[in-house]
Amino acid sequence: MSVKIEQVYAREILNSRGKPTVEVEMTCTNGLTVAASVPSGTSTGKYEALEIYDGGSRYHGKGTRKAVENVNQILAPAVIGMDVTDQRKIDRRLIELDGTKQKSRLGGNAILGVSLVAARAGALALGLPLYRYLGGLSATRLPNVMSTVISGGAFSPSGLEFEDYLYVLDGFSSFHDQVEAISDMRALLQKRCAEKYGVIAEDGGALAPPMSSTEEAFETMLSVARQVGCEKHVFLGLDVAANELFDAQKSCYNMKSSCMEAERLIEYYQQLCRNYPLLYIEDAFHEDDWLHFSQLTSLLPEKQIVGDDLFATNDGRLKMGIEKKAANTLLLKVNQIGTVSEALKTAAMAKNAAQLAGIDAAVQALPKGYDTVCMEGMFSQGEWQLLSIARAAAADPAVLLLDEITANLDAETEARVLEALRRASAGRTVLSVSHRIYENLGGRTIEVRAQA
Repeated sequence: MSVKIEQVYAREILNSRGKPTVEVEMTCTNGLTVAASVPSGTSTGKYEALEIYDGGSRYHGKGTRKAVENVNQILAPAVIGMDVTDQRKIDRRLIELDGTKQKSRLGGNAILGVSLVAARAGALALGLPLYRYLGGLSATRLPNVMSTVISGGAFSPSGLEFEDYLYVLDGFSSFHDQVEAISDMRALLQKRCAEKYGVIAEDGGALAPPMSSTEEAFETMLSVARQVGCEKHVFLGLDVAANELFDAQKSCYNMKSSCMEAERLIEYYQQLCRNYPLLYIEDAFHEDDWLHFSQLTSLLPEKQIVGDDLFATNDGRLKMGIEKKAANTLLLKVNQIGTVSEALKTAAMAKNAAQLAGIDAAVQALPKGYDTVCMEGMFSQGEWQLLSIARAAAADPAVLLLDEITANLDAETEARVLEALRRASAGRTVLSVSHRIYENLGGRTIEVRAQA
């Protein structure tokens, strides 16, 4: 017996930062009542789903009564009577009602509120935890803990250029131990900063001490990790939020010392990686700078170069990023795309590509599967080349150009790569450039001559 949506009601609430957001409550025909609130980032990119705010003086223009009204008057009547477990159908109906690319008519915050509460209600209707409802039987692993402990950037009183300074943990025996380590390090960090700087401001739970540089922040964070006794399992992360630093007129990034061009910023990231265990770099450049994202990813292949504003959890932009090799890590945020279904579609792109290329088994065999942090020496040469095919195939290009894809491989591995290439060629044109001829494998030799 299916469970139908009986009632949907939205209200304005305050989030953890004391700012208005939308909460949606849903009641189903089985008596179940569930609520969900809409998250919102501090900095947002122009390609994200557009959140609607009221304007005017109330809450400095950030009131959400208009979005609430759109839920109660437009979205709610449209989903009442629908099967609460049919998430795709519900989300598709919400998207159709808005009818815009970035959900600008009804608001991404209105649409996401309904989508999120439907997901929670659907899970409970089937007696499943939300992670299993969305992730299926394969949802068996918790991610590594990553936590912002120092806040900077345009919205922080600290004076630091970059938006977030993070601990990234790996190598602990359990998720519980990671959470405990983060708690211990943050408490000690707060004590250290209070002793040195006096009263410390906080921004969304992170500390905002008046530090002079990123280097000072990193040194302090590592010193705290050493004192707690978990330095070997602690890496560092940066959310640059480069959109907020970028000066479009000068084509450079406003740093404390100067307005730094992208090439110099790349050198700075490399320097930080040489001097510190910096693993994670998010939004290193502004959201339209595909070129320098690609350069940084190529120069730092062992680091997580993360697309947040760059991809905006949009499968089209992710596809473009894969084609350009603009980053190697997707930050998935449902509020960026606007519905649960669209976010899950984007998340599936990379995994589907890995399966197509025949590298899925090798990834699944890693200690934490797809959540494993990739390091040098983790894969063989052949597996790295399979990963290259996976990245290319994930973009679903009409034409796939591969140069020396079987170079430096033994016969067995070469056969695996060629088989993966054959699977990836389905439905598209593939040009594989090689100094060896594989006519027996179905390829053709094309000779190009210049006219006299």
